[in-house]
Amino acid sequence: MQAFRNGIVLCALGLALAACTETPAPAHSETEALPAQAAAVADDPAPGAGQPEVAVPEMPIVPAIVVPQLLGVSPAQRALEGAMAEVLDPVAGVSVAPARCDADGALLDTGATTHPDAPGALVRNTEAGLIRIEADGSGSANFEGGLITVNADGSGTINGVAEPDGSEAILRVEADGSGSYNGKSGLIRLDGQGGGTWNGEHGLIVSNGDGSGSWNGPQGLVRVEADGSGTWNGPHGLIVNHGDGTGTIGPPARPVKMPPMPPVPPAGRFPPLQVLVPPGAACGYVVTLDDRVLFDFDKSDIRPDAAHTLDVFARALRGVTSAELDIRGHTDSKGTPAYNQPLSERRARAVLEALQARGVTHRVRAHGLGESQPVAPNSIDGRDNPAGRQRNRRVEVFVRA
Repeated sequence: MQAFRNGIVLCALGLALAACTETPAPAHSETEALPAQAAAVADDPAPGAGQPEVAVPEMPIVPAIVVPQLLGVSPAQRALEGAMAEVLDPVAGVSVAPARCDADGALLDTGATTHPDAPGALVRNTEAGLIRIEADGSGSANFEGGLITVNADGSGTINGVAEPDGSEAILRVEADGSGSYNGKSGLIRLDGQGGGTWNGEHGLIVSNGDGSGSWNGPQGLVRVEADGSGTWNGPHGLIVNHGDGTGTIGPPARPVKMPPMPPVPPAGRFPPLQVLVPPGAACGYVVTLDDRVLFDFDKSDIRPDAAHTLDVFARALRGVTSAELDIRGHTDSKGTPAYNQPLSERRARAVLEALQARGVTHRVRAHGLGESQPVAPNSIDGRDNPAGRQRNRRVEVFVRA
């Protein structure tokens, strides 16, 4: 039964949040790009003599709407998550997810899509419940008070214990990728065409699927139109972006220069429930630390304020049994592969040294994968996707069980 539960995995995407203030690299350095719009110092298009410049704060990036990780969690992973509870937060950029390996024991691409298992029905009646999976991918599982149904077209429901911590959720998926999720992460609705809403602890996020949308959250109300125009009503007052390189900040409304707002990422679709039986075997878990948790822009030296996160992580690792750790650095596609590859290697090595300095004695190796394994698109329909690039810039620690 546990093997079946370890196979029930919905591929989760990470959240992207703005508020980075790194300084862009010199023109000759091909590097990762900022996860938010570059800060603009604006002035009156026709300023008078001695008129002071008006500083325009960075406009927040509307986070992507994502499907939270459900099921497939081993007791060891739950123990690790419990030990890391104070730093685990998808918005803050730290998460834990199940890992699966191929027949040779190699970690499957963490950004890959999973598929149904080999044909043939499976029927198992255990103390935990009854499981049946047909050759066409349909089937059901009734265990521990929870009910999972899967149809041949990928539609179905999960109703009951579904969260990694053992709490309940209701998930409904249609064949076109639309559906809804209602659980501890809030209420998520997707239309299967790129539109959707997420109402949770970080506020209300709306994506219309065409680059427009809104975010009503801790930074105020942000509205984005498909042409790059929009507004931000927050701690700096009302900022209006015209989408043509100009805007106003006030009141009183003062004309300023500012870049167009980045598009809101499309909400995507719920994965079909054929992914209930992914290829490969459960082999541990992957801890993802997005680059803003650890590094300044274009740097591989760990920031001083990352010490607490690494302290908690190292303490948790010392309490779990693992055959080895594999630290993997990743970048987005901004810049050249020749630049991004060594940057990813330096960052992976920095994390290795930081964990060893904190008493982690597992057998461990570190290597960089550059931009070769994205977990989100770096661009959408030819337009830059800062939220996707932010998710791709990460360090993963594969904890092999």
